[in-house]
This record gives sequence, C-alpha cells and structure tokens, in this order.
Amino acid sequence: MTSAGHAPDILSPEFAADPYAAYDVMLEHSPVIWHEGMQSYVISRYDDVSRAFKESAFTTDNYGWQLEPVHGRTILQMSGREHAVRRALVAPAFRGNELEQKFRPVIERNSAQLIDVFRGRGSADIVTDYARHFPINVIVDMLGLDQNDHVRFQRWYSAIIAFLGNLSQDEDVTAAGLRTHDELAAYLIPIIRDRRENPGDDLLSALCAAEVDGTSMSDEDIKAFCSLLLAAGGETTDKAIASLFRNLLAHPDQLDAVRADRTLVAKAFAETLRHTPPVHMIMRQPAQEIEIGGETIPAGSTVTCLIGAANRDPRRFANPGAFDIFRTDLPTETAFSAAASHLSFALGRHFCVGALLAKTEIEVGVNQLLDAMPDLRLAEGTAPAERGVFTRGPASLPVTFTPA
Repeated sequence: MTSAGHAPDILSPEFAADPYAAYDVMLEHSPVIWHEGMQSYVISRYDDVSRAFKESAFTTDNYGWQLEPVHGRTILQMSGREHAVRRALVAPAFRGNELEQKFRPVIERNSAQLIDVFRGRGSADIVTDYARHFPINVIVDMLGLDQNDHVRFQRWYSAIIAFLGNLSQDEDVTAAGLRTHDELAAYLIPIIRDRRENPGDDLLSALCAAEVDGTSMSDEDIKAFCSLLLAAGGETTDKAIASLFRNLLAHPDQLDAVRADRTLVAKAFAETLRHTPPVHMIMRQPAQEIEIGGETIPAGSTVTCLIGAANRDPRRFANPGAFDIFRTDLPTETAFSAAASHLSFALGRHFCVGALLAKTEIEVGVNQLLDAMPDLRLAEGTAPAERGVFTRGPASLPVTFTPA
C-alpha cells in the first residue's frame, strides 16, 4: 500500500486549507491510500473514481450508516428494481415540462425576492445574502411548505450537512443530526398525511400521488426523500453559485464574456463543477474484493472517492488546475447528464436526479444577479477563502456594484 507521500492528512488543518495541493500529490504518487482514522480506502484518479461510480460491484451500502440515521432509508441506498421504481417515481418533477412550466417560475420568484433586498444597496455578500438561502427557499416552496418555516429548514439542513461531513466523528455533530431526523419527521409526516387527503399543486402532493408499476411511496419514503432533497439540493447549489462567482471574479475576462453572452452561464457552471466542486468526496462499498489502482480492496470496505481530485486529474483534463470556461475537454451538452465528463454529479445509476434542477437554479440565479449587479466586483480588501472538506465553497463573498 502506497503512503500519502507528502500529502497532508485529509483530517488535518493543512488539507482543509488547500486540498488541491494534496490532490496533486495523491494523483501523482498515491492513487490509493488506506486512511486509518476514517477506516477507508481513499482513491483519487479519474478512471478509478469513475469505475467506483459506474460498476455494480461498488454498492451504496455505506449510506446505511452515513445517511440513514439522519434521512431514513433513501433512494441512494437502493439497487435493482427497487431503485429503478423509486427513481421513476421522483424523477418526473426534476426534468422536462414539469421543471420548466411548474418549477421555473418558483425558482425565478425566490431568486428575485432575495435580490430585491440588496438590489438598491450597492453591496452584498453573495454567500450570506443569497446563495445560502436561495436553494433551500426553492425546495421549501416546491414542496408547498410554509414560507415562515425557512429558518427552521435552514437549521435542519445545516445539521444534516454537518452529520454527512463528520469525518472525525464529533459526538455533538452526530447528536444534532439524529435530533434533526426526529424533528423533521415530526414536522413532515402530518403534512404528508394531510396532502394525501387534500392534494395541492406542489411537489409533496405529486410524490403522494405518484405510482409506477403498482408501487407508490409510503409516508416514510416521502419524508426520507424530502430530507435528502433538502440536504443534497441545498448544499450543492448554494456552494456552486458562490464558487461560480468567486471563479469568475478571479478571471475578469471570463466574467466579461459571461456578462456579454449569457449562453456561457452553463459553461461557467460546468467548469465550476469540475474545478471547484461543491462536494469533494462520495463514498462507496464494494460487495466483493476489488483491485483498483494496483491495490486489492476487501469486500465490505469503505472507499472514499475524491471527486475534487479526479476532476483535476491531468490524465483526463488538460491544464486541470486552470479555471477555463472555454476548455474543449468538458462538453457542456453532456455536463448535466449521466454522460458528463466531470464527476461532480457522480455517474451511472446513482447519477444526481436533481442535476437539471441545479442547472435551472444556477442559470436563473446567475442571470438575475448579473442583471442586478452589472458591474459587480470584489469588495475592497477582501480575499474570499474556501471552507470545508467533505463539501467546500466560499464562506463569504462580499461584492460591490452600481445599483442598476
């Protein structure tokens, strides 16, 4: 087993400060690392991570301990027909006419409401004034839940994300996550039962009514999916918007290009997903002994797939450390489908069901923000830093602009 060479430990402050430098060392010298503290094999190369996402030998059984305690049993843990049917039950809301006609207006309204608060101010923090609230507000609205409960959802979502990224097994973080599971269930189950009796024109009602091959979703299924949607749909879009703007502000020529040609927003999003992905690692559990990167990994082991490293593998991407929305090795046409070149939505049967929802949110949000802040620039004297290991993005992004 190769050692990590000079790469700092994943749980160290050095790694948290700059994982990208560590990824470069791993990609070159240590494609497979056994991490004692996490009790996990860590893989970093593009081909290896891609295999772990696509091959059926790599299961998602790890979500039994990693996700189920906070969410309940979700679609991510399922396989075979059970997974196919559950995915078919929820997928229609996140694509095609349903997304465009029913939910795009919800997305546009929620974005505009947040921007209206600072539109005339000449300054804003894209993270704290906008990105942290936008996707959560959209999800709460899509589900037809009470707008006044946004603060409560924000707290639940933060606790769930902390639980998922609790690599060092902090007991307080674990306890807060378990508490959130109970609070969310107590809140949602009565609402789900009421929607079965009194359906509305919202996603929660659609999930209650959905049926495929004689299978429908139980109250617990729907609650678990809503919990998953809150975490997966909130954290990723939140960090993607902030990272996209941080990347563009650091490359003024590319910001000018996007400002002038809004069809480039999708390219900027795709390159952000590759260059600074919101989620840096996803775990898998092989059902049988597997050889990967020249190492033998026993059945039942946890394999930590470093998306943040794989997306910067020089074997796959030219000049991988550069942010370049015009790169030719990241086709935008496939960037939001299961044929994506980047690995930020995973691949294969567990490819992110909400990828097109995220793309719609990003396109709406970025366009509205650019319209409201046509000459936005970083606030004087600020150098926005990324934070996080499991998920990662700017902690703050203060900007100034001439009110439009």
